[in-house]
Amino acid sequence: MFVTMDVTFFENKPFFDTHLQGGNLNEDSSQTEDMSFFNSFQTEDMSFFNNLSLPVSQSSKTYTSAPTKNGHDSLSNPTPVMSSELGESEPTFSHEENNENLENNDNDDLIEMPQNNESYKDNRFEAGNKTWKGKVFVRKNHKESDESTSQHCHESEPGDDQLPKKRKGKSISVSESRILYPDIDDPVAVRKPVRSCTKYPLSNFISYSNLSSSFSGFTSKLSSVEIPKNVQVALEVPKWREAVLEEMKALEKNKTWSVMTLPDGKKTVGCKWVFTVKYKSDGSIERYKARLVAKGFTQTYGIDYSETFAPVAKLNTVRILLSLAANLDWPLHQLDVKNAFLNGDLEEEVYMDIPPGFEDKFGSNVCKLNKSLYGLKQSPRAWFEKFTYSMKKQGYIQGQADHTLFTKFSQDGKIAVLIVYVDDIVLTGDDIVEMTRVKEKLALDFEIKDLGSMRYFLGMEVARSKDGIVVSQQKYILDLLKETGMSGCRPADTPMDPNAKLWEEGSVPVDTGRYQRLVGKLIYLSHTRPDIAFSVSVVSQFMHSPFEEHLEAVYRILRYLKANPGNGLFFKKTNERNVSIFTDADWAGSVTDRRSTSGYCTYVWGNLVTWRSKKQGVVARSSAEAEFRAMAQGICEGLWIHRVLEELKMKIELTLTVKPLLA
Repeated sequence: MFVTMDVTFFENKPFFDTHLQGGNLNEDSSQTEDMSFFNSFQTEDMSFFNNLSLPVSQSSKTYTSAPTKNGHDSLSNPTPVMSSELGESEPTFSHEENNENLENNDNDDLIEMPQNNESYKDNRFEAGNKTWKGKVFVRKNHKESDESTSQHCHESEPGDDQLPKKRKGKSISVSESRILYPDIDDPVAVRKPVRSCTKYPLSNFISYSNLSSSFSGFTSKLSSVEIPKNVQVALEVPKWREAVLEEMKALEKNKTWSVMTLPDGKKTVGCKWVFTVKYKSDGSIERYKARLVAKGFTQTYGIDYSETFAPVAKLNTVRILLSLAANLDWPLHQLDVKNAFLNGDLEEEVYMDIPPGFEDKFGSNVCKLNKSLYGLKQSPRAWFEKFTYSMKKQGYIQGQADHTLFTKFSQDGKIAVLIVYVDDIVLTGDDIVEMTRVKEKLALDFEIKDLGSMRYFLGMEVARSKDGIVVSQQKYILDLLKETGMSGCRPADTPMDPNAKLWEEGSVPVDTGRYQRLVGKLIYLSHTRPDIAFSVSVVSQFMHSPFEEHLEAVYRILRYLKANPGNGLFFKKTNERNVSIFTDADWAGSVTDRRSTSGYCTYVWGNLVTWRSKKQGVVARSSAEAEFRAMAQGICEGLWIHRVLEELKMKIELTLTVKPLLA
C-alpha cells in the first residue's frame, strides 16, 4: 500500500467502464446486463435528486449523467442533466426528450471522450436507432483563494485568463485542453507547482545575511540533530546508542553504584535518560551526550538527603562579563566537565532503580549509589564543594557577589576570570598564560573538554565580530514554536495587547501543567529578550490556576517571537566606563489587587546587562510611592553590579546614575 497526499486525476478517461459511458450496448450480452444499473433510475425516483443538496465549489462544471434505457430500448425517457454554476448551492435538473437534443447542445460545454477501445470507433452509445455521443468533462482552474481555507495547504493553478474568454466557466474539448495543459496526463505530484502550507512560513522571518559564513553554518547545524524522546528511540540510532553505552561504562568505571537486593524498609528513587549534543566552535558536533538522571523529586528529607543548596552562575553576571569582554577585547573560552556530578562524594544512603533499557542485565536488583548522580537533590552541592576546593587550591579567589565567579590576579595586574554553571565553564580575561595553565590543572582533577571559543552556552548562541558580541536564542525559539505547533502561526507586532487586562478568573480552565511548562520556557527565554520581560511577568501571575484567556496571552507572546526569532542582545565596544540605571512604575495597574508594577534596566559600560519587571509587594498609596519603590529596587541592583565590578577591580569613572522615567 502506498499512502500519499497527492491524487492524480485522469482528466480524459471515464471513471466506469467504457460501455457505461459511451459504449455499444449491443456488443454482447454482458453489456446489456450491465445496463440494469441504469434501470433502477426511473422517472418517479427523481424526487430523490430534486431534494438532494450538494455543496458546489467554485471550480464546479456542468455534468451530464449517462442516458437511461427504458424497456423499449429507447432513450425517450427524460435524462437528468445536472448543472452547477458559480454561486449555486444546489444542482438543477433538466429533462431532455431524446438524444438529438443532447447532440444539439452547445459543444463548448462538452468535450469528446477519447477512445479506450478500438471496438468503440465513434464513442457513441447505441441503442436501437438512437445514438448518444459520449461526453467527458474537465474541471476549470482558478487562481482564486478561499478566505475560509487560506490557512490550510493550498497550491496555485493556472488562472482563468489562460482560457479562451468564450469558454470561461465551460468545458473545453480534448484538443484544446491538451494545448492549454500539455502535461495534463502527468501525475499531479509532477505537474503541480511548489505548494505553500502556510501563509506565514518561518523562512520569511529568519535571516542569516548579517552572519559570517562560518557562524551561519554553525547555527544551521544546531537544528540538524534530532534529540531522542526516550531511551528506546535512542538505542535504535547508532550514535545515540553509543552515547548511552559510553555513559554506562563511565558510571561503572567510576563505581557510582553497587548492585544489590533492596534491604527491607528502604525505598528507591527512579531515574531517566537525558540526551544533549555538545558542539565545537566551528559548529561540528563534539559528541552525542547521554546522561543518566535520578528522579530526585521522589527523595525524602532526612532519609536520603539533607542539605541541598548549591549556587549556579547568575546570567546577570555572565552578561556583565560579556560587556567587559566586548569593551576590553578579552577572549571567551568554553569548557565542559564530563560527568561532573560523579566527582561529588555522597554521604547519604540512596538506592536507585535500574537504568531504563538495562533491566535484563540487572534483573530484580537495585543500585546503591556510592557517588552523586545527576538529579539527586544533594548532587549539585557535593559537586560544587569539590570544584571550589580545586579552584582555591590553585590560588583563585571566590566571589562574594556571585559565589560561582573565581578570579586570579597576576603581579603585573592581569586577570583571569572563571565562572561555572553546574558543569559548563566560561573562561575569560587578559592573562593568557594563566588561562592556559588553569585548563591543564583542571584536567588533572576532572575530565575536561575544551570546546574552544564561546559559541553556544546554556542554549544561547554567541556570535562575535570586531564591532561586538551578539547573544540570541534563535534555536530555542524555533524549538519552542515547533513543540507548540505554532511554526506557521500568524506573527504579532507586540508581545501583549496594550489594552488587555487579565483577571484571576476566566471562562474555561486549561491544563495547569502545560501552562506552567510554557511560561517556564518563556521565563528562561527572557534572559536574552528584555522585550518580553513585562508580558512574561504578567502571565507568570496565573501559574496556579490558568484559564483560556491567560493561555491566549501566552500564545500572543509566541506569535510575537515568531516575527523576530533571531533578535537578541548586542554588546558593543564603547568609550563609556559608568553604570546607568533606569527605573519606572505604573500605579495600581493590576485589576485584581490594585498593586503597582516596578521595572528597571541597567547598563554597564554602555551595554544592557540586567532588567526586571515585577509586581510590588504592597499597594502603593500614590503614584509617587510606586515610583520610589521602583527606584529603590533599581538602586539595589546597581549596588550589586558595583560590587561585582569591584571584585573584578574594574574602575567606574562616574558614580551610579539612577534615572526615573516619570510619566
